[in-house]
Amino acid sequence: MNYQWYPGHMTKAKRMMEENIKLIDLVIEIVDARIPISSRNPDIDSLAVNKARIILLNKSDLADDKITNQWINYFNENNIYCLKLNSRNNSGIKQVNGLIMTACADKIERNKQRGILNRPIRAMVVGIPNVGKSTFINSYAGKASAKTGNKPGVTKGKQWIKLNKNVELLDTPGILWPKFDNQEVGKRLAMIGSMNDEILNVEELAIDTIKYIYSEYSDNVIERYGLDKEKTAASYDENAINPDNSVALYIMEQAAVKRGCIKKGNNIDYEKISNIILDDFRSGRLGRISLETP
Repeated sequence: MNYQWYPGHMTKAKRMMEENIKLIDLVIEIVDARIPISSRNPDIDSLAVNKARIILLNKSDLADDKITNQWINYFNENNIYCLKLNSRNNSGIKQVNGLIMTACADKIERNKQRGILNRPIRAMVVGIPNVGKSTFINSYAGKASAKTGNKPGVTKGKQWIKLNKNVELLDTPGILWPKFDNQEVGKRLAMIGSMNDEILNVEELAIDTIKYIYSEYSDNVIERYGLDKEKTAASYDENAINPDNSVALYIMEQAAVKRGCIKKGNNIDYEKISNIILDDFRSGRLGRISLETP
């Protein structure tokens, strides 16, 4: 399957960020903890050069915690401050302020030396669609957030949200993503639901998803669908049209029988079981799974 993704208004959003980046002290990038590299926008590094950086690994409740911690070390080693969080239940939100102050310590010190005291850090939140950017902003800002009005040099209509006495957030749309070249990136984004399933072959996507999870988290699949471990391992068929898919197809068919995904004539309803499998993975019912390692 060839994965393509062209979000609308990408050029406009990128131009908006280029116009406003000079006003910013800090860029907060939201990524999906299950795919911290594949869910990053490749343009951010060049746009945010010489700015303080934070990467927030959102949806960490769905990711393998051991691997998430490896990612935190990876980004820290590359001089990018990093924190895991789950914006839906506010887990990790309280630590964001401290991380912002740490990431901007040099800027705060320079301001002090110039006699500028208590000037709030100005931050911009960026991230591709569906990584939980809006949920993070709502959780972090809270209902008490107040718009402070236009600042000098800001295009009319943009607003600064005063989060607390130390941080102001530029309320602009997040930057989106141009065409990507690596199809593995596209596949991972499709797996977590960042693309519209209606434009995808969900059966093929479900097979790829099961194939990966079985290779890395086999017990999760066995337990979720009540499979026999030895029979599943023995289902590999070197004579199949695509031997590499034979175990995943066996798992899918066994799961379909157990879930009642059977059509007339006692045939497997592959589309129905494919949607169930994808939903099980995306919702965390197949366990905490990461699709990338550092």
